[in-house]
Amino acid sequence: MKRLGIKIIGVLVVAIMLLHNTAVLATTAEQKKNENEKEKKQTEQELEEVQAEKSETTKQVEELANQIADYQSQIDTLDTQIAELNTKIQESQNKLEKAQEDYTQQEELLNARLVATYEAGETSYLDFILSSSSIMDLISNYFLVTEVATTDTELLEKIQKQKEEIEQAKKDLEASKQELATSKASKQSVSTQLQTAKKEKDKQVAKLSAEEKELQEHIEELRKASVQIEKEIAEAQERFKEQLKNLNNKGNGNSSSGNSGNNSNSGSSGGNYIGGGSGTLQRPVSSGTITATMYYSSGAYHGALDYGVPIGTPVYAAADGVVLTTANLTYSYGTHVVIQHAGGLQTWYAHGTSGSICVSPGQTVSRGQQIMRSGNSGKSSGPHLHFEVRVAPYNYSNCRVDPRNYF
Repeated sequence: MKRLGIKIIGVLVVAIMLLHNTAVLATTAEQKKNENEKEKKQTEQELEEVQAEKSETTKQVEELANQIADYQSQIDTLDTQIAELNTKIQESQNKLEKAQEDYTQQEELLNARLVATYEAGETSYLDFILSSSSIMDLISNYFLVTEVATTDTELLEKIQKQKEEIEQAKKDLEASKQELATSKASKQSVSTQLQTAKKEKDKQVAKLSAEEKELQEHIEELRKASVQIEKEIAEAQERFKEQLKNLNNKGNGNSSSGNSGNNSNSGSSGGNYIGGGSGTLQRPVSSGTITATMYYSSGAYHGALDYGVPIGTPVYAAADGVVLTTANLTYSYGTHVVIQHAGGLQTWYAHGTSGSICVSPGQTVSRGQQIMRSGNSGKSSGPHLHFEVRVAPYNYSNCRVDPRNYF
């Protein structure tokens, strides 16, 4: 009996120990689970922070790139202003020298006239007239006296005017020189800001991943090409101002006439496409899905819609307009077309198939008219159509707007 009690006690002790160990193991497992969950959440949070930081870094790079573009634009404007002022200063100096030369000549003429008058003694115009020997002589002498008096008066007036011109030329020259000094100081200040922004941008770019750096290089290439295209567009707007005027009149309902300038046509075999939206603009392609919107997944500003379509897909004008420029580039925008529309909108169509453009600069095109075929030209990661909409003043940095607002 005594042994039985000892056995029972032993079993109870073992059971208690097992229960304790089980409870300890359960608590440890629960703690481990909680710790794992906490670590998981912390890791996820850190990952989100890294992704957010990448996105923020990309945005900072884009903002700095925009600043750099603005600074460069300011410098270009100041360079133009400085060149114009130098030309103006040279013209003012030439004008001043010419006025001074004319003044000297007239002054010498006046001095000679005064000397001649002095040497003639105190004979007056009246004495000269009264010394006439006949009526005809009197009339002739009177006419001569009148002419001399008029000439003297004109000479004095001319000398006075030349004095005023000289003074004004001096003032203009001084003002131009002061303006030139101000412009040069402004350029120096902007140049300093530009260099600072470039250094900061390089610092931020160093933080980007390899994929983000490649994307940033792509954006920079597009930006540089855009500057050159923008210059071509400005020249085209001047060349085709009559077509643009007719387009705006038609857009305002002031003209019922058809196309002007180079006549529009249906392009190549793609025909026309109507039905891509009821807004100001229609879709530039009749198929395909949007593969990229105004922002890349990294957070960088894209400023356009990308339509994923096979090579050779017809591309259509989004609205009536005048073709400003076309080109088959091997970089950046590749094969592209730019069209000006009524109401101040511009549409850009890029990465087309080389040689597929079927419109020309100055040509007036209709909504839904084929202008080229899509492709994979220029700086492109795959077959697609890059479609931009811009508003005045049409620069790359801050004038690209979401096309979907106009469909």
